[in-house]
Amino acid sequence: MLRALTTVLAMLLACTRSPATLAEPGDVARGDNQIASRFATEVDSLRRSHRIPGLAVVVLRDTTIILARGFGLANVELAVAVTPETPFNIASVAKPISAVVALRLVERGLLDLDRPMKSFAGFTDFCAAARTNGGLFFGDYQCDTQPLTLRHVLSMTANGIPGTRFFYNPVSFSWASRPMAEAGKTPFSELTAKLVFQPAGMRRSARIHRQLALTPALAADLAVPYHVDSIGQIAISDPPPPQGDGAAGGVISTVMDLARFDVALSAGRLLSPDSRKVMLTANRSPTGTVLPYGLGWFVQDHAGEQLLWHSGLWEGKYSALYLKAPERRLTLILLANSDGLRWDNRLDEAAVERSPFAHAFLSRFPR
Repeated sequence: MLRALTTVLAMLLACTRSPATLAEPGDVARGDNQIASRFATEVDSLRRSHRIPGLAVVVLRDTTIILARGFGLANVELAVAVTPETPFNIASVAKPISAVVALRLVERGLLDLDRPMKSFAGFTDFCAAARTNGGLFFGDYQCDTQPLTLRHVLSMTANGIPGTRFFYNPVSFSWASRPMAEAGKTPFSELTAKLVFQPAGMRRSARIHRQLALTPALAADLAVPYHVDSIGQIAISDPPPPQGDGAAGGVISTVMDLARFDVALSAGRLLSPDSRKVMLTANRSPTGTVLPYGLGWFVQDHAGEQLLWHSGLWEGKYSALYLKAPERRLTLILLANSDGLRWDNRLDEAAVERSPFAHAFLSRFPR
C-alpha cells in the first residue's frame, strides 16, 4: 500500500528542525513543502478558531516527513511553546498501537483472536458487570449468551450479535488488554513498550495507569490540558482520572513518536504484510455489509477513496487525530491539549471528513 522506504531514521530524529531539512530537495519535495507550508498556516488558523491552546502536527509523504510543527502553548501559564516533541495524552489514538501488540502476539503463536472471550481469566466478572451496568455501551452486550471473541472486541463488532454490526465501544476495547497480558505473561504496559515503543524508536512515549506513573522528564514536559469555561475563557482542566491498564487509551506520546510508529509500521518493523493487511481491512457482517473498522483502526471509504484513521478524545482535556490516505501516500497526525479537534461522529458510523482539520488536509493535498 505504501511505496518503498524513502527516508532514514536519522531524519525522524531531527524532529526539532525545519521540515525542509528533513528531505532531499527535488521537484516532489519542493511541491510538498510548498503545500505543507500553506497547510500549516491553515492548521494554525483552525487551531485559533477552535480555541485550542496548543497543537502539534506532522505530515508524512510515504515515510518522509514534510511538515513537523508546533503551534501555540503547551503551558499557557508558563508560556511554554508546543514543539513536535511535546508529549500529549493521545486518548483513543492508543488503539492502533494496542492492535499492533495483539497482532505481534498472534504472529508469535501466543494469542488466538478467535478464542472465546469467556476462556480468558476474569472475563466472567467483566461480562457480569457489563450486563449489570448496561447503558450506552452495554445495553445490548450479549457476552454471556453469544460466542464473543477477542476479534469482535478489537474490531468494534462486539455489541448485539457479535460480528454482525459496527458499534464503537471503547470500554469493551479497553478490556482487550487482559487477554493480551495473559497470553504474553507480561503486564500490558510492558508488552506495549517491548513490542511497539522500543522497536519503533518511540523514546518519548509511555503508557500510564493507576499503578504506573510517568517518568519525571515526561511528566515535566506533558502538555497541560485546557477547556473553555462557562464565561468563554481558556481554563486549566483537571488531568484525566486514573485508569486501569487498558487497551483503549493510556498512552502519552508526541507527533514525532507517532510518526516513528507510522514509519516502523510501513517499513515492516512491527508487523508482517499479512498482519498489517488484516489490521487495516474493514470487517464484513455475515451478510456482506462492510463495517467501517479493522482492528484498532477506522477503515472508511469517502468519495471513492479509502481513509484509515483514528481519533482520540478526553472531553475537556485532550484530543487527537491520526489519518492516513493510502492512495495519496499521505499521513496526518495532530495532537491537542484541549478537546478542540473533536467533531460529530456517531458511535455507529465513520465520518472523518466532518473534521475541519481532516477536510483541510484532504482539500489542500491533491489526490
